[in-house]
This record gives sequence, C-alpha cells and structure tokens, in this order.
Amino acid sequence: MDRPTPEPKLKVLVFAASLRAQSLNKKLAALAARVAAQAGAVVDHASMRDFDVPLYDGDFESVHGIPPGAEELKRRLLESDAFILSCPEYNGSMAGTTKNLIDWTSRFRPQPFDGRHGLLLSASPSLAGGNRGLWMLRVPLEHLGARVFPDMFSLAMAHKAFAGDEIADQALRSRFETNVHAFLSLAEAAKNYPCMKRAWVEFLGEPPGGMADRVDPVETVA
Repeated sequence: MDRPTPEPKLKVLVFAASLRAQSLNKKLAALAARVAAQAGAVVDHASMRDFDVPLYDGDFESVHGIPPGAEELKRRLLESDAFILSCPEYNGSMAGTTKNLIDWTSRFRPQPFDGRHGLLLSASPSLAGGNRGLWMLRVPLEHLGARVFPDMFSLAMAHKAFAGDEIADQALRSRFETNVHAFLSLAEAAKNYPCMKRAWVEFLGEPPGGMADRVDPVETVA
C-alpha cells in the first residue's frame, strides 16, 4: 500500500519592524519564530534591515524604480504562505518605517500581500502593549488583501515581561503560544485545503461573494 504523500510544510516569514538592536519587538518576533518552528513550520526569520528603503517618493520611483529592500520583502513574501510581524507603537500609531515599507511594497503588481495570512504582534513598555498601533497597522495590510488574523497579541509592560528569551508569566506565555498555534492552523488549512471557502469580507457592508477589489471569489466544488 502506498503511503500518503505528506502535506507540504507551512512556510512563514517572521520579522520585527524595528531597527534597534535591543528591541523588545525583536525579542517577541524571535519567540514567535521559535514557537512556529517547534510547531513544524519552515521559518524565514528576517530583519527589518533586510528591507531597507528610502522615504517613499514618486519621483524617485520614476527614475530609479522600486528599491531593493522592497524587492526583497516581495520575494520573501511570495516564497512564504504567511507572515508574522511584530511592530512597535510610536505615539499611539504604527512605526513610520513600517508604513513606508508597506507603501513601497504596495507598488508591485501583482500585489505581494494579497492572500497572505498575517499575524500581528507588538511589545511595548506601555500598559496597552502597543495595541493601538496594531489596529492602525491592520488597515493598509487588509486594504492590500492580506488576511490579518483577528486575534492580535500585544505584550504590555514588555520591559518587565521577559525572563531571558521567554515570557515570564506562565499564563501569558501559554496564551501567546496558543495564539501563534491557532494562526498557523488557519494558514495551514488555507494552504493544504484549497476547496474550503476563501471569501474574505473586508468591510461589514460588503456583501459576501461580491466581486469587490481584493476579495477572492468563492470557489465552487463540484
């Protein structure tokens, strides 16, 4: 009897949208990468410096084209099934470097974020844990067709929350791991079971099955 063909492993791009060497978001992204690898995913653990781009300038683009940093992000997104992004919060919003990178990467056609499942994380010394910035970050990513996981994770008082490379509080650590595992399960189902319904409604007023931009049509199974 032939053995069943093993399902291809999930490929996940993980990085922190922070340049600081001792960034709390880098630490949280590294933890997410370890949890994903232990769950069996193939992890591409990147650095924000891999995606270095200048400030977006249409004149620059007309003369020089899209910069290599955005090309690199596009390449690694297209080689992955999903992405995990840990983003700092600056003044109640996402980091400007993150939005700038998204804006450059959005210039590609076809759109590399479109259809990619994404999990958003944040770590902050504040009591809110960077949650306000994550709600801002969802907007451009979902606008570009990314399927952002509903349950985001914000680590509050992050400068005191770590014990070495792990989250010190056991209950909080368990919640984080459960969150990552749930996201991986959804992304894996979308990868390996293409017959499942794939409609993604971006706005509450958008009718299911409508042929709006960036919304996948519902697949019909014979």
